Amino acid sequence: MNTRTLTRLSVFAIAGALVAGCATQQGTNTAVGTGVGAGTGAAIGAIFGGGKGAAIGAGAGALVGGITGYNWQNIHNKLSGATKGTGTKITEQPDGSLKLDIPSNVTFDTSSYAIKPSFAPVLDQVAQTLQQNPEVVAQVVGHTDNTGSAAYNQTLSVNRAQSVVNYLASRGIQMQRMAAEGRGDTQPIADNNTEAGRAANRRVEMYLRATSQHQGG
Repeated sequence: MNTRTLTRLSVFAIAGALVAGCATQQGTNTAVGTGVGAGTGAAIGAIFGGGKGAAIGAGAGALVGGITGYNWQNIHNKLSGATKGTGTKITEQPDGSLKLDIPSNVTFDTSSYAIKPSFAPVLDQVAQTLQQNPEVVAQVVGHTDNTGSAAYNQTLSVNRAQSVVNYLASRGIQMQRMAAEGRGDTQPIADNNTEAGRAANRRVEMYLRATSQHQGG
């Protein structure tokens, strides 16, 4: 068994032990994973991110082990109102997270990681949501099309995700409740051979996860 395999097993053992930690009632009776510490989060990020430009903060560990039956309805309704007309898709994921898929016409100009004015109201509502729901943490993932080199796109996607985290931090959200990650052009959802496809691939995804980190346990 090599060192990498041993490291993976160690991280899973630690995370598994912590995820078994607490239970709470949040809309329905559900099992809750406790927030994993910064060191474990960094180790998991290093293993699964492969070190390729992932800017995962100390709070990344809190994104492991969420409430799979969390009641997202109120949050979904508020975010839907804030994103109306933007083309943003909001869907609950099988792992219990709430995903926001925000298109490029709202988020950033081409080759830029400066947040567009049209993106600010969406992020303001996300910040308000996080303030009102201290058990919720956020993971931000940046994506690009395949124009330019893979290295350039990777860096751009990381910078875009980090811009979102920085904006939310400027609205009072603690850094340890957020994580930023860039995936460059590696996960297209449309055909990069067309302009419409490239526009669809230039996107920001946000995953909101409920944990027991801020509820005790």
